[in-house]
Amino acid sequence: MLPSQRIITDVQAIEIELADNSGIPPKLAHELMSRQVGGRENLGFTKQDHKNYLRTKRKRDLQQGEVGGLLNYFLSQVSENPSFFFRVQLDVEDQITNIFWADAKRIFDYGIYGDVVFFDTTYRTNKECRPFGAFVGVNHHYQLVLFGAALLYDETSQSFEWLFHTFFECMSGKKPKTIFTDRDPAMAKEISLVMLETYHRLCLWHIYQNALKNLNHLFKSQKTFNADFRSCIYDGEYEEEFISAWENMLEKYDLQENEWLQDLFKVREKWAMVYGRNTFSAGKKSTQLSESFNSLLKDYLKSDLDIVQFFKHFQRAVDDVRYNEVCANYDMSQKIPTLKVNVP
Repeated sequence: MLPSQRIITDVQAIEIELADNSGIPPKLAHELMSRQVGGRENLGFTKQDHKNYLRTKRKRDLQQGEVGGLLNYFLSQVSENPSFFFRVQLDVEDQITNIFWADAKRIFDYGIYGDVVFFDTTYRTNKECRPFGAFVGVNHHYQLVLFGAALLYDETSQSFEWLFHTFFECMSGKKPKTIFTDRDPAMAKEISLVMLETYHRLCLWHIYQNALKNLNHLFKSQKTFNADFRSCIYDGEYEEEFISAWENMLEKYDLQENEWLQDLFKVREKWAMVYGRNTFSAGKKSTQLSESFNSLLKDYLKSDLDIVQFFKHFQRAVDDVRYNEVCANYDMSQKIPTLKVNVP
């Protein structure tokens, strides 16, 4: 086929962009389009033309700059959904530092399910390797529900201060009853300042993983240490029982001078179950809801995405979460709930 005869029509261009936004590689998208018209010879353009079209489009998008491209994306979301909320923080050179966004569905869900929030920034995404933060919770099906998301410049107190204030601006000032996070000192500082009446819980899974790193020799050499350590975390109905079990563990394994355990004990009210039994936590003990969402993102996001591409593919992951809720709602509507009671 002569170059002058190779033309991508407007309809074909829409198909190419739709496939790209759906995460379909150009090679597979081109093959599918070829099959739809009975073969490559009938398509009107080559696989290289397909790739060149996408490359040219991305260059054109980038010409308006990162800020301009992001602003155009957000404004397109607002035009489709006037309740779409976003904030972008710029530095003195007009470079993007922090970004937060939430659509109407997330804001509505937070109003219903926002008593318990799980927040995590361990995921790194897009080619700039920015920290990604997601505010998530659980819905009436005990499924993951997303309240809001952020791309941060870093994990400093200044970034978290901006993020938390922005999040509550979006949510009309409503604060959660409980928030679960990892043990990040900058994050903890801002939570204590911004969420004065919120109970801050530390993720037990992260604590246990850090224990495996810091006390690895005991987990390997002492068969009873794992059970004793877990007992301190989960068991005990009263504070005195917890303190006694903790001191017995330190003495039994000669850990009185262990600095990691000393630091952990200072924040015991944030992780030991004995201190959280009277606080609503939706039956959760860790930020693994956030981590399950991070795992879902890996199915949709690649490290070479620019910032606008990131947002488009991120929405696919959100749509996946929402579809699961729709399916659960349908299943619930088709069943008659049963009430189980004990009959003497």
